[in-house]
This record gives sequence, C-alpha cells and structure tokens, in this order.
Amino acid sequence: MTSTPSATPHDSSSRNASSSEGVIDGQGLRSAVDRSFGATLVQLEELVAIPGIAWPSFDPAPLERSAQAVADLLRAAGLDDVQVLRSDKNDGSPGGPAVVARRKAAEGKPTILLYAHHDVQPPGDPALWQTEPFAAVEKDGRLYGRGAADDKAGIMAHVAAYAAVTEVLGEELGLGVTFFFEGEEEAGSPTFRSFLEVHRELLRADVIAVADSSNWKVGIPALTTSLRGLVDGTIEVQVLEHAVHSGMFGGPVLDAPTLLSRLIATLHDAEGNVAIQGLVSSDNVTVDLTEAEYRADASVLDGVRLAGSGTIASRLWTKPALSIIGFDAPGVDVASNTLLPRARAKFSLRLAPGQVPAEAMEAVRQHVEANAPFGAKVVFIPGESGSSFLTDTSSKAASLAMWALGEAWGVPAVEMGIGGSIPFIADLMEVYPDVQILVTGVEDPDSRAHSANESLHIGDFRNAVVAEALLLARLNADGLA
Repeated sequence: MTSTPSATPHDSSSRNASSSEGVIDGQGLRSAVDRSFGATLVQLEELVAIPGIAWPSFDPAPLERSAQAVADLLRAAGLDDVQVLRSDKNDGSPGGPAVVARRKAAEGKPTILLYAHHDVQPPGDPALWQTEPFAAVEKDGRLYGRGAADDKAGIMAHVAAYAAVTEVLGEELGLGVTFFFEGEEEAGSPTFRSFLEVHRELLRADVIAVADSSNWKVGIPALTTSLRGLVDGTIEVQVLEHAVHSGMFGGPVLDAPTLLSRLIATLHDAEGNVAIQGLVSSDNVTVDLTEAEYRADASVLDGVRLAGSGTIASRLWTKPALSIIGFDAPGVDVASNTLLPRARAKFSLRLAPGQVPAEAMEAVRQHVEANAPFGAKVVFIPGESGSSFLTDTSSKAASLAMWALGEAWGVPAVEMGIGGSIPFIADLMEVYPDVQILVTGVEDPDSRAHSANESLHIGDFRNAVVAEALLLARLNADGLA
C-alpha cells in the first residue's frame, strides 16, 4: 500500500526564477497577492452573502445578482470585455447566467480559460449549520458559509491571481486570459453544451483550468488527474397485478420490496466490491489514505467494516462504486398489511477512468435482468450518464501546474483522483479536442462542500491564489512549446 506523501519543502532558491526559458518574479507575485488578500477575502464574503441557487424551485433573482456581482469584480480587475450570457434549456426556458470576460492574447502567446461557477447548492436544514449559511464567518483559520469553498473561492482565486499578475507584469503580460464563470453547475449544467456550441470561438483556449476540486489535505496541494464517470437509472421489480392481503396470500409469493432487496444484494460481492461483470477497474494510484483518515473524513461509525478490496484510494478513484440513492416503498408510519406488487430503486454507479458510460449502463441492465429473483419481472430504466476524465500528466500545462502548486505551498504537490464526477469536462474535451485541461481546487477533506458547515481553509486559499499567479506568469514566459 502506497504511503501518504511526506511534506518535504522545496529548495527556496528555486522560488524566484527557474525555467529553462523564462524568468518570473515569484516573490513579487507573492507580495502582490498578500497586499490584496484582505480585500480578496472581503470580496469572497460578499459573494457568499448572495444565495444564488439555479434550481427551478428557488427564486432566480439572487442568481442574477450573483452574476452581476461577479461581472463587477472582473471589471474592477481591469477587464473591459465582460458579458453576462446564457443559453436556453430544452424546454425553452433560460439557463443560468454565465459571466464571460476576456483579455486577448498577444501574437504568439497562448490563451488560458479560467473556469469556476458562481451558483451554489441549497443550504439544506438550517438546524445543522453552526453559522448562518449565507453570512461568511471566519473561525479557527477557516471561512464558513455556503459557497465559501464550492465554488466562489474558485472565482476569487482566478480573479485575485489575475490581478496579481497584471500588477507585477504590466505590459509584459501577453498571455490571453478568458474567464468563464458558470451559473448553473449545481443544477447539473443543463445548458453547458449548447453554451459551448454557441460561444465556441469566444471560449476557445489552449489551456483550461477548472477550479472546482480539492487538495490532498490541508498543507499539501494536489492536481486532480482523474475523475470517475457516472451512470444512473431505475430498477423496478414487479410480482403481482395488484396489492393483496399479506395474511391471506403471504407465504407462497414474496412481496416486491423483498425481491428488489434480494436483487440489490447481488450488485456487490461478499467483500463489498461491485459484482457487475465487464466494468473497468484498477488499483493504479500514486498516493493513498489510511483507514483512519478515510473513516474520519467520511464520518464512518465505529464498528462499520469498510467495503471492497485494494487500496482505499483506488476504491475511491479508479474502481467502480455503486450506491442505491433512492427506494420507493411506503413509509413505516403509513404501512398496511399488504403484499406490495411492485417496488423500485434508483442506483448511482461511479465509473473508473477509461470506462465507456454506455457499456457500463448495458452491463448493469444485463446483470439485473439475469439476476431477477424468483422469476420476478424486472424493468430497467436508464438515466443520466457522464464520462470520466484522465489528465495527460506529460503535458506542459500539467508540468507547470505541479511546479506552481509546489512552489506556492512549499511542499511537493501530488497527483490525486476524485471519486466524484464533473460531467461537463467531457463536453470541453469534445468541443476542444486539443486543449490541455487542468483540474485544480481550493477545497480540502474537511470543506464539506454540499453539506452543512461548508468551509474554506484560508491559508490554503492564499496558497491557491499564489499558485495560479505563478502558473499564469510561467505560461506567459514560456508558452506551451
């Protein structure tokens, strides 16, 4: 089992200049970030105060205010070409407001697109929060609030890094920079692909930096080099034409929830590995979590045995993971003595990098149909799907990103996977097949994105701004040759 990487500082002599082609003022960039960091935090707090939620059931007015606030930040950073744009959904209703701003590249210089999203998850149960969800509160070196980490900190990392680079380089900055701050990511990015198609040339870039991921842990930065794909769907078991009295007819036939439960049990083997044939799986990871770290991060109850085999990191990043995320059955408080004729469950299957989603969906279909218990009728209804992502770690952009992260934190950066999915990255790769994509982030294992008490580690946030400023300066100096 690979051990957790040690935190060995870089030689400080490498921090101010060090490319075979260009020289950058690393200390000057750090100083510029530090001079404005207090203002950066204030701006982040102001964004957190806007409850911009793209879900149809929420008031859209705060989302519009959020877009305008982000646009104002970009104008204040010196960008003139700032637009709030949107595409229509399939039903003709407008999609979430995206903010796009652009600084054109000088002749011979590459362009980098900086992505984040300004919409946030709903706050959930207010009783679970220790602070007000939409009032940023600093406590013990962390900033609490909905969107403080996911993903308004990503927006501010992009804006603050750009401001630092423009301050230090001035007219020497020829790098093209495009900002693309989406306004509906937490609602599933329903118009993302159409938005790309409509604004293909406006958003065209040589490198895309997606600031919507996490670091390895507090104090150790990471480049996210793999993301799992996703398929989901519904499995329905039918056994009777209609419900019947459980006393008069129970025994010779089993009810639908029982048979569905037996079918669900076939989805994993005795160790807890996904038991569906034909799915991609590997144990190829460069870093790993200890069991204690995973238990703490995932809040696993004492006595619960971990599932699966192989390293914990591979179980999270490079192996499939299947969960039942919904189950239709009468509630206990309203249950009656009847044999239920049908029951259904929704599954969510995370896919290892390299897995074709359509093949995974078909594998699930074949498995549930082949394992119908007691001859019950099984109806399989496919749902959504999304592709996995694997970084080309040999690319120039990835190499520069790893260097910049290590310099900013003062310890070597690691390559890590994320068990979750960012489906729109597949759209970026299809529309721009030659682009180099970097997935970075400001979160850490205790950020609790999407949960109550979401927070941002302020020290790591500052480092993330420095890292991106270094990356932009290096791209400006060296290009991608």
